[in-house]
Amino acid sequence: MGDGVADERRLENWIEAYLDYVSYNKEPPLSYKTWVAISTVAAVLQRKCYLTWDKQVYPNLYVVLVGPSAARKGSAMQPAAALLRQTGIALSPEAVTREQLIRRLKQSSNEEFVSENGIPQRQASLTIFSEELTVFLGYNNINLMSDLCNWYDCPDPWSYEPKHGEKDNIKNVWVNLIGATTPRLLQTTLPQDSIGGGLTSRIIFVFEPHKEATDPRPFKNTRTLELEEHLQHDLGKIHTLQGEFEIDESFLHSWDNWYKEQDSNPPFSDSRLEPYLGRRGTHILKISMIMNASRFDGNMLLTSKDFNMATAELAKIEKKMPQVFLGVGSSDLSAVTGSIMKTIASRRAITFNNLLGLHMHDADLEALKKVLDTLTAMEVDGKKFCSWDKVRGLITYIE
Repeated sequence: MGDGVADERRLENWIEAYLDYVSYNKEPPLSYKTWVAISTVAAVLQRKCYLTWDKQVYPNLYVVLVGPSAARKGSAMQPAAALLRQTGIALSPEAVTREQLIRRLKQSSNEEFVSENGIPQRQASLTIFSEELTVFLGYNNINLMSDLCNWYDCPDPWSYEPKHGEKDNIKNVWVNLIGATTPRLLQTTLPQDSIGGGLTSRIIFVFEPHKEATDPRPFKNTRTLELEEHLQHDLGKIHTLQGEFEIDESFLHSWDNWYKEQDSNPPFSDSRLEPYLGRRGTHILKISMIMNASRFDGNMLLTSKDFNMATAELAKIEKKMPQVFLGVGSSDLSAVTGSIMKTIASRRAITFNNLLGLHMHDADLEALKKVLDTLTAMEVDGKKFCSWDKVRGLITYIE
């Protein structure tokens, strides 16, 4: 077990305190704020911490906030970016080539830690923090996406060959990612045949169709500023954690029950996300470590409390995860169907004529009727997606 720092910390739970801190701005959805907080704790744990399972598991995540341009993704990320910059950990530039990113990763090998065999080593730990993830990834950048796939499992060493030069290795690679994008940009950036597998199976997508509220005065107050100081202090203390997370019997009991049921009771039925389902167990282990590190009394001993918090937060966002890839499919109407679903979900209620006007360049009268017949017949999470009163011409989203 690693060295605990609970007696030096000021907050009972860093993630909960962070959510209290950012409550001054009510516009970003709670799910965005929550997963930014989770990713922030992951960022400071780095490769210094690990869990021994069938292999070494490290607390890095690939989290991507997805929503329309006005969903306040950037507003959710900015407070955490400021906190992370003050810790001094290695962060990737917003816009960078693959070669520059690899160079930055290699340059991050400047912090020493004690490895699992007790030998002091240096880690190449880097957090990619990008409010415009599609700009960061570039269009169909297969090599960079392949690198990210490899980095997810924290290889040691990771080998690469520069354009001009001999093959090189980077020791103790660890990459954490928190980014944001819109569904349309995500789908145009990724190769169509990669959606569902490869990189996307390693990503936890946090989808919201719109902002949480309208808040004309998102101002910090004295209490907020005091909480910010405590968050910064404790984030620094979490950053000092290193060593192995241990597991108690309550964690294993909860894990056994969950693992036996997940195949027969998946959170969604979507062929494009089946590879993600195969990685849920790894996600849970990583998030459990993060939840434990966030707690004042975690002491790097994973319990059922950490497991339950991890599974609860993941279950909340998995309900909407399939909406990230609405419009991706072989049907001629798949693209416009996804677009129409987003319109209905964001408007809550809209007339047929208005919907037709908004999508007149994508679908004619008969095509729109076919789409609506499909949407009113389908179920999402066990409930109807929308209702269509053909007499009044009103389409209503079902909460």
